[in-house]
Amino acid sequence: AEGLDAAGAGALLIVGHGGGEPDLARFLGRSHLGDAFVLLPREGAPRLGYFTPMERDEAAATGLALLSPEELDVARWTRDGGGAGALLAGVVGQAMLRTGVAPGPVAIAGSWPAGALVEAAARLAADGYPLVSGTGIALRLRKRKSAVEIEEILRVASATCEAFRALARVLAGAEARDGELWYEGDRLRVARLKREVASIFARHELTQPRENILSPGEEGGVPHTTGTPERVLKPGESLIADLFPKGRLFADCTRTFCVGEPPEKLRAAHAAVVEALRAAHDETRPGARGWDLQKTTCAILGGHGFATPISDPGTLVGYVHNLGHGVGYELHELPSFKESASAAEGLLEAGDVVTLEPGLYDPSPSGYGVRLEDLVVIGEDGNENLTALPYELDPRGWG
Repeated sequence: AEGLDAAGAGALLIVGHGGGEPDLARFLGRSHLGDAFVLLPREGAPRLGYFTPMERDEAAATGLALLSPEELDVARWTRDGGGAGALLAGVVGQAMLRTGVAPGPVAIAGSWPAGALVEAAARLAADGYPLVSGTGIALRLRKRKSAVEIEEILRVASATCEAFRALARVLAGAEARDGELWYEGDRLRVARLKREVASIFARHELTQPRENILSPGEEGGVPHTTGTPERVLKPGESLIADLFPKGRLFADCTRTFCVGEPPEKLRAAHAAVVEALRAAHDETRPGARGWDLQKTTCAILGGHGFATPISDPGTLVGYVHNLGHGVGYELHELPSFKESASAAEGLLEAGDVVTLEPGLYDPSPSGYGVRLEDLVVIGEDGNENLTALPYELDPRGWG
């Protein structure tokens, strides 16, 4: 695995407890395993270790070379009664012997219960295999997406676009009464919109492990406020809709709506964000750096008189976050758009899937939130926008 030399490690060990570990997901494909690990020696093919014969068919379906429970002496380590840490150390040590990994540092990534992992690390170090961090190596391994992974992200993104069009239809059908929005005989509340989204994602067998954001007015002025379900929507206020469902991988998209006439400050903020997003699309290409795109975004929004992280570090008003992030087995992964990102972590490459999401925020009582976010596959011969939806504030403009 790339990065082992810098870590001084002879292998990368990725562990996953109970299923769902993002660092393991690329190796497992559609297989479902409980406790498992992948060992990637400096030389040789990756090996998948699993802990119970009840999962032998799932393990075989990965197509990886296997280390069976028998080969790992799982029964022996369990019978010895040393606990979870001793079991993990025992099977990993056996894997090292069977794959020919010589004593020396081993980079580790993934997750395991902390107490067991601490004990296992001490036992492995005593046996000549000290553990060092392999988190960065594992993150870089899943930075660029395969064709199969991009196909799954596209599937999830297509369902996300369907959900946005459903939201636009509901909002376009709402009517104003006495300063509130009504739909199908009831006050239109945030909860009604959340049910609409949940119904569509359920049909596509998608989950929302991080919920979603449907945040009106000043609630949207704080970027990650999810939205009060009981709140009744009002004409003329902003509504940030940020949806990030998961199949095998995540998708991520944001639009901002306003039913009725938007106040001038909302209209101006929205126009500035559209300008910044279009510029970001123009600059997103292989070889660009995420931080350079962030600087361009700050220059554009700052030019319209808004505070930015560069002009006003720590600001909670104006543009308050980074332009984007990678998307994959986790909602936020590489590449990074942060100034602190290393050369490898901040470089945009063909096969990366990234968000571009400028936004402007005013959390005051009469404030607003505006964010527009597209999900983009970077390609050598041009990018593909997986969320090519309208940017209009007015849901009636969505057709």
